[in-house]
Amino acid sequence: MPRRTPAVTPDRPLFEDQPNPGAPLAARVRPAHLEQFVGQRHLVGPDGALLQVVRPGYLPSLVFWGPPGSGKTTLARLVADKAGGAWRQLSAVTSGVADVRALVAEAQARREAGGRTVLFIDELHRFNKAQQDALLPHVEDGSIALLGATTENPYYELNAPLLSRMRVYRLEALDAEDLTTIINRALTDAAGLAGRLSLTDDGLSALLDMSGGDARQALNVLEAAAATAPDGSALDAAALSTAAQERLLAYDRAGDGHYEAISAFIKSMRGNDPDAALYWCASMIAAGEDPTYIARRIVIAASEDVGNADPRALQIAVAAMQAVEMIGLPEAQYALAQAATYIASAPKSNRAGAGYWAALADVEGQGRLPVPLHLRPGTHRRLAREQGHGKGYRYPHDFPGADVDQQYLPDALVGRVYYEPSDQGMETQIGERLRRLLEARKG
Repeated sequence: MPRRTPAVTPDRPLFEDQPNPGAPLAARVRPAHLEQFVGQRHLVGPDGALLQVVRPGYLPSLVFWGPPGSGKTTLARLVADKAGGAWRQLSAVTSGVADVRALVAEAQARREAGGRTVLFIDELHRFNKAQQDALLPHVEDGSIALLGATTENPYYELNAPLLSRMRVYRLEALDAEDLTTIINRALTDAAGLAGRLSLTDDGLSALLDMSGGDARQALNVLEAAAATAPDGSALDAAALSTAAQERLLAYDRAGDGHYEAISAFIKSMRGNDPDAALYWCASMIAAGEDPTYIARRIVIAASEDVGNADPRALQIAVAAMQAVEMIGLPEAQYALAQAATYIASAPKSNRAGAGYWAALADVEGQGRLPVPLHLRPGTHRRLAREQGHGKGYRYPHDFPGADVDQQYLPDALVGRVYYEPSDQGMETQIGERLRRLLEARKG
């Protein structure tokens, strides 16, 4: 049978002339033209990187990466509208490989007819490997221009071959000025609240604070407050707080918020700032982070960043981890706070870890070298004596100071120094003792 060419479905406009009055406020006041877009000046400002790329008739495949409510979907629709082409959208949650193939067949037919297809996939990172692989050849040959939006780091979540054929643009959380512009538009726009309500100064401040840079969240709270307010009302902080019920923390235990918060927590402890360490610890707990994960990071910091400058740090960190496992929240917050502030306040040294990695580099570079004969079990020690290698192993406790000049490293590494104690905390004393031993051996 000859191959059947799929019918090309009619191109539908990206934006309707009249917004659906039943749509959420955030959808009703979404900008219809790129010039109306608010925020992300580094992308769409006068010298914006994105405006240098997108033009009528040309649209490369793009990934918009940023936090919720930063404008990823809106920006994708607007650049697609500027470039031209048929807009198609797939759900990363409900669409399968068969859906991708059907859409690609349609796009290829449209291309043969001289048209182009723009495929938008929200939360692109949720497409599995098979789905991403199904898109790859068609992105590469230009059958489709793929626009993806994701809250996750695409360099971690997308297949490298697909990502290499796309340009990544990072969006930031909106600042107070941009959010204020969007809120005022929603209050006055005919498609929005049409001027029937206003915000008091403290109401605006509260709305900005609870939105956390997320325009959609700000508009959702505003819409909820407006739903029960009489015309002419001036919404204050109390009304908005009631509508919001509770502040939603912008945090995803499997996403960027997770990695960014734990990174800030670790760096605060390493940087000797107990106040910042407490803040990031509290922010993660409040957002529902697993406390055992936080405890494990404290244990790692105790060895990686404090080390032998204060060996008690590891004891305290391990005790905190055990406390978390045994008693759980909320009481375990005290143990986390104690351990985090101790690590942040302790003297720092990474010399033990640095020494280990240097030793590992020699192991990987030269392989596992032979153990000197006098360090091997009994029969080998006798062999060492018979071959004239001294008197074999010498028991340090038989010598003054429980130390004797003796080779412990493999022959090929004699003289190599991996561990060089710092001048911080208890490691100062460790360094002094090692220097005294070395001088005694030489003397």
